[in-house]
Amino acid sequence: MKRARAKAIALKSGDDAMNKWLYMLLHTAAAATFMFVLQRFVLQSTFESSLIWAMAFGLGAAVIAFKQTNR
Repeated sequence: MKRARAKAIALKSGDDAMNKWLYMLLHTAAAATFMFVLQRFVLQSTFESSLIWAMAFGLGAAVIAFKQTNR
């Protein structure tokens, strides 16, 4: 999908700022959930360790999403 078409579809549903925050929230939640499941169930880590890794990856994903929305 071309970038312009994807942006046009994303902007159809409302305010541009809201779409940016929603994109960042979904990106963060997906990364944190993925890392928690990977650490907890695949690698058999403790609950606390899984939460720490999930927060770290969620923060990293939020930074990446923020940079992507501001270019």
